[in-house]
Amino acid sequence: MNDSETLKTTPLTNLWQTMGGRMVPFAGYLMPVQFADGVLKEHNWTRSSCGLFDVSHMGPAFLKLNDQSLTGDAAHAAIAALVETILPCDVAGLAPGQLRYTTLPNQEGGVLDDLFVGRPKADADQGTLYFVVNAGCKEQDFALIAQACAGRATLVRADDRALIAVQGPKACDVIGNVGDGPKRLGFMEFLTLTGPYGEVVVSRSGYTGEDGFEVLVAADQAESFVRTLLATTHVKAIGLGARDSLRLEAGLCLYGHDLDETTSPIEAGLAWTIQKVRRERADFPGAERILRELRDKPARRRVGLLPSDKAPAREGAEIRNLAGEKVGVVTSGGFGPSVGGPVAMGYVATAYAQAGTELDIIVRDQPRRWVVASLPFVPHQYHRKG
Repeated sequence: MNDSETLKTTPLTNLWQTMGGRMVPFAGYLMPVQFADGVLKEHNWTRSSCGLFDVSHMGPAFLKLNDQSLTGDAAHAAIAALVETILPCDVAGLAPGQLRYTTLPNQEGGVLDDLFVGRPKADADQGTLYFVVNAGCKEQDFALIAQACAGRATLVRADDRALIAVQGPKACDVIGNVGDGPKRLGFMEFLTLTGPYGEVVVSRSGYTGEDGFEVLVAADQAESFVRTLLATTHVKAIGLGARDSLRLEAGLCLYGHDLDETTSPIEAGLAWTIQKVRRERADFPGAERILRELRDKPARRRVGLLPSDKAPAREGAEIRNLAGEKVGVVTSGGFGPSVGGPVAMGYVATAYAQAGTELDIIVRDQPRRWVVASLPFVPHQYHRKG
């Protein structure tokens, strides 16, 4: 898509253009890839202070139980039973105010999308689930969720609002602009509150490996909220370029690259997203393949990769063993500013997935020596209670 008129915009698009953001097509939206400082400085700023990202292209939504006679735990159990027919995580076991990262598997055990699902904290909101799905997959995802719950729950899309991420070690210092409650959240917790920007949903989560928050706010309040944060010392606007390098260093998957319809959660290193109770029940799509791979190990695994020189490896580059045989492929690659050199992720045959294994990646038709590395490349800084 080269014609910006065919692209969707977010409630903040005009602000980013006014600020000189370099706007590019992404997942059908016109989004800022960087600002005047450039990707390297934006990346480092987020690691040391607080970066603000427009992620309004994502797909937030609320699924609400139709049966209003149910309340509390009974209401949550009822709505959890509906979505557990399509999700492999333990939705029923969510505590009030808890988020879970999960996948949406197909019948063959591949991944249709990765997403968040959460149980609201307030008693009055039991029987509702909060979802955030990927931008490029949201039409498919919402259709599957609605189909699974047809006649029993109603999906209310919230992608007409703004979703704003504030990430970095100073994120907690600035989130007070929406109220005091978010500061008390632990990692993967969320709440709904009413404050100076109306009703907002705040989760302590993100896509950078840093502590941070994502704020869902009404479209007509979004620019005011963002301008207030950007006026503080700690906060700068950050584009998609640094968002990608931050998530790569954090070892986080990008759907359509590190995850797709052929890749299982086990191959991707996401076995932890399928809780014991769901493994025992084995009643989710793709369970046969997924549980077999849990038991017998998958044929390939997602790994981190570090080079012996400074030649970067890009997505699609072939990975070979030292005998010259193809054993895998790079799915994400680029420069890691915090690492100080190239980093990559890819899938290799399980026999070559051990950290420290030397492999060759074909870069510009030449084999370059790389080594399998543990993920993440940069330690996560998530805020965990206690």
